[in-house]
Amino acid sequence: MAPMATDVTCLFATTIGTGLCVASANAINQFMEIPYDAQMSRTRNRVLVRKVISPFHAFSFGIVTGITGVGILSTMVNPLTAFLGGSNILLYTCAYTPMKRMTIANTWVGSIVGAIPPMMGWAACTNNLESGSWILGALLFAWQFPHFNSLAWSMRSDYAKAGYKMMVTSNPKLNSRVSLRYSLALFPISFMASYIGMTTWWFAFDSSLINSVLLLGAYRFWKDSNDKSSRDLFFASLVHLPVVMALMMAHKKDWRNELKNDELKKKVLLELEIEDFVDEEIEKEYRNNNEN
Repeated sequence: MAPMATDVTCLFATTIGTGLCVASANAINQFMEIPYDAQMSRTRNRVLVRKVISPFHAFSFGIVTGITGVGILSTMVNPLTAFLGGSNILLYTCAYTPMKRMTIANTWVGSIVGAIPPMMGWAACTNNLESGSWILGALLFAWQFPHFNSLAWSMRSDYAKAGYKMMVTSNPKLNSRVSLRYSLALFPISFMASYIGMTTWWFAFDSSLINSVLLLGAYRFWKDSNDKSSRDLFFASLVHLPVVMALMMAHKKDWRNELKNDELKKKVLLELEIEDFVDEEIEKEYRNNNEN
């Protein structure tokens, strides 16, 4: 989506570096949550809980992949992308993971973690964080609330058993209300992509259709939170994100043609300026000849 050309080396380095950062954050997270994962049906079969590998090996793997991932991003991509990758590891392991047992605000912090990777892709391509990168980040940030909150509904007993502070356990109505709010927020975020010129205005129209499907699921979940409405919203969110991203790519502004048009305009203006200059010189010479 970024309006810059890139190369295959940058693409693979960004993908591998980001993947290693993700592996690092996940490994350290699981290292920190062994006793709590053991109490939850969704996580009790993880390798650390089953003692397939030792905590030392998991932690070492997390450190090595983190250093390697940030190193690849720093040397083969750019320092900005490496900074975002390293910051996300710290945000996930040092803020989000411990906050899960302290406050429901952990969901907002976790959503920031999920919003940063597309911004890393933009930074890798442009070495900057223009408005387009923030729109991509905002899209991922908002999407995670209907996605995660609907999933959390089916896991609420597990969260309560493990002692996690989640909206779904402490305030179920807030859990569904937040899902509805951020489903609504996807409309102006998608609109902004067209407004700033990332996409054509067709994206504003097409994305509204798929956003409406997610909003309908979020409304039903808010109106009556139950296993069916939460499951419907969760699966709608799984379809929603790749479809919106595909629509964004399909309606992406052709910046190369616009650049060519800008260059053509500059060329025409330059030629006009040259012609004006030549005309002025000819006129001066004519006046001088007449005076003589």
